[in-house]
Amino acid sequence: MIREFVPPSDDVLYEVVDGVYVEKPMGLIENAIANILVERLRPFCRDNRLGLAVMEVLFEIPGSNNDRKPDVAFVSFARWAADRPLPRVNAWPVAPDLAVEVVSPTDKAFDIISKVHEYFAGGVRQVWHVYSHTEQVFVFDSPTRVRVLGRGDELTAEPVVPGFRMPMADLFPLVEPPPPAAPA
Repeated sequence: MIREFVPPSDDVLYEVVDGVYVEKPMGLIENAIANILVERLRPFCRDNRLGLAVMEVLFEIPGSNNDRKPDVAFVSFARWAADRPLPRVNAWPVAPDLAVEVVSPTDKAFDIISKVHEYFAGGVRQVWHVYSHTEQVFVFDSPTRVRVLGRGDELTAEPVVPGFRMPMADLFPLVEPPPPAAPA
């Protein structure tokens, strides 16, 4: 079903959850990580003719009545043919193969885990949760099967994006240390 686009504001990131616009705040570090990832993923997918890697695109998740905006996503040409035109709609009517959420300090654990279940129920094949404060990526191959990668590991997207590899250390920009704790 194609829905009419009525944005809440030109400069607000949002999702549509149960018909309600929900703001999706994103900080500098989270935005930088999403940019680093899409800058690596996009040319790899293009050069290998695998599909489209996108950032902050709204998807109409099948069966959920929700439009979700993963920070980064990949849609394979098997799912959306390379020669198929993109529709002029607000939410792309397809589930991405890969949905990446860069977890912000304001995100609630209940909400992000619920979204994992929603993504898989809607046909997403892999979900990544990126945690900047611990420099970890949780790779969900199903709602109950997860791998946790640290700074010294290599990030891959097998079998969803065959051949994609990236050192985890490249994903996390240099971040200034937190301020010292106040004296007691």
